[in-house]
Amino acid sequence: MLDVSGLSVRYGAVTALMDVSLSVKRGEIIAVVGSNGVGKTTLLRTLAGILRPASGTISFGSDDITRLKSHERVRRGLVLVPEGRRLFTDLTVDDNIRLGAFRRKPASATELRDDMERCYELFPDLKRRTKQLAGTLSGGQQQMVAVARGLMSKPSLLLLDEPSLGLAPLVIRQIFNTLVRLREELGLSIVLVEQDANAALNIADRGFVMQRARIVMTGTGKELRDDPLTREIYFGRAS
Repeated sequence: MLDVSGLSVRYGAVTALMDVSLSVKRGEIIAVVGSNGVGKTTLLRTLAGILRPASGTISFGSDDITRLKSHERVRRGLVLVPEGRRLFTDLTVDDNIRLGAFRRKPASATELRDDMERCYELFPDLKRRTKQLAGTLSGGQQQMVAVARGLMSKPSLLLLDEPSLGLAPLVIRQIFNTLVRLREELGLSIVLVEQDANAALNIADRGFVMQRARIVMTGTGKELRDDPLTREIYFGRAS
């Protein structure tokens, strides 16, 4: 579904990504883990078309999308749920979720209504809060809205940046269980950048470990989770 080859990104004289290559298959959850500042968010922002690479290619399906604008990628099914949720805090839960359909291909009112109901079925806590302002929600509820908004864009590949940031373990487990459900029920492909390496690798089919703007290890989620070298790279020690 997605092929990234030799991707490099620079901020002025600073190299944020160096020769990164990876692939994502249909219906696969990919985890990208590593310490803060190694380039994980830069990778997702480049895949989403927010940043332009200095070199390398990004192919989505059979098409080269390296130079496509971000909204064009959304219409093709490549959707980013950004770090920090980025909700419209003075709009309701319902309005925030509905805005996810803004850039998708024209849909009937019935289809949009069914998609909204699907989002509320996935996140029942939001169903009771449809008219509540997003800014008054808890952090976990806001993250649910952000994921639901992304799903309203009808993605075939969902990019998730640090969905567990600042959340309680119970909420993290709920959100991650929903990601697995989306993969199993809809065949959705997911690229998950996550600070909680164990949680991410626990649900991932495959994982990539980043260090100093490069991918330095790859393997199945279980292989990386159980590998002492992964823990040494990620945590700075073998333990």
